[in-house]
Amino acid sequence: MENQPKILIIDDEEVVLDSCTLILEGGNYSVTTASDGTQGLNLVREIQPDLVFVDLKMPGIQGIEVLEHITEQDPTIVSIVITGYATVTSAVEAMKKGAYDFLPKPFTPDEFRIITKRGLERRKLMLETIALRKEKEMLRENFAAIVSHELKSPLGAIQQNLFALTAELSQTLSESQNAKFERMKVRIDDLLKLINSWLRVYSVDISKIKDNFTTISATSIISKSIESIEPHAVRKDITIVPTIEDNLNTFEGDEGSLVEAVVNILGNAVKYSHTNSQIKVNAREIDNNIEISISDSGVGIQPEDLPYMLSDFFRGKKDQTSEDSHGMGLTISKRIVEAHNGTISVASTPSKGTTFTIRIPCIN
Repeated sequence: MENQPKILIIDDEEVVLDSCTLILEGGNYSVTTASDGTQGLNLVREIQPDLVFVDLKMPGIQGIEVLEHITEQDPTIVSIVITGYATVTSAVEAMKKGAYDFLPKPFTPDEFRIITKRGLERRKLMLETIALRKEKEMLRENFAAIVSHELKSPLGAIQQNLFALTAELSQTLSESQNAKFERMKVRIDDLLKLINSWLRVYSVDISKIKDNFTTISATSIISKSIESIEPHAVRKDITIVPTIEDNLNTFEGDEGSLVEAVVNILGNAVKYSHTNSQIKVNAREIDNNIEISISDSGVGIQPEDLPYMLSDFFRGKKDQTSEDSHGMGLTISKRIVEAHNGTISVASTPSKGTTFTIRIPCIN
């Protein structure tokens, strides 16, 4: 049947091939066997199995080499090693070459059935994960198109007509009517800004960012970020205090996008900080990584919200003293940092403050 899981057994012992086939007989499987590595690899290419059992000790191509070739050809194929020469060393080596599990000989029929079921479940999960990832990318692309064409364009047209109408009626509108027109302008402008933020989240092109990599320094990133956000901080009487370790190594990256990532985090820190407070920006080198941390003493994040702070569009419970947020700046920052093979993490205590930490590998 077309939907039957395909199992390939590669072993030079005929008795093993016969017994394994017999054990799986009656199950909803399509079972194929091969008596050596060369024949086995040919069958892998031909039938594209879901699960492969490989003996480590065979004449000709050894099992370890077979595992390598299977992983190179299709890393979603689940490989399980079966051998009568099981040692911890051979098991570790097999796992490094792509094996999912290890079954020492002799094994019982029940043991073989259980490991077969587990291997096929693993394969199913891997394929589902890939399908979900592709579906997410398609949704991302479709969402961006819908937002751009179905929402942004009509709102832009309404905004332009509203500007024209206001000018035409400027001599006849009462003060109250003028105020209503201004409120409409503000709300439409807010909606367009929100749509542009959505589009920015979905337009962060990871490959394009990597194409622009040059040698850059944390000092430059931090100084430009502070310069960008400082006017907002001054309005709230907030001081940004940078502390940069001497002689930091440079690293590969796109300065413009990293400044954007840090500005988003700094902006959040200013937004959720109390008036007349400090934000500390520290840069140091640790474990061959440049680490940039941004700490505030603001409202903090609730423990139940903390695991989701870097998720798409997430907004925690809004503090009454904080400003509004659409929850997208951190999503953009996360994608930018990950494009630099880096990580971003967050730690927070409610009412005491929050620290975001970016780590990016140095140039080796």
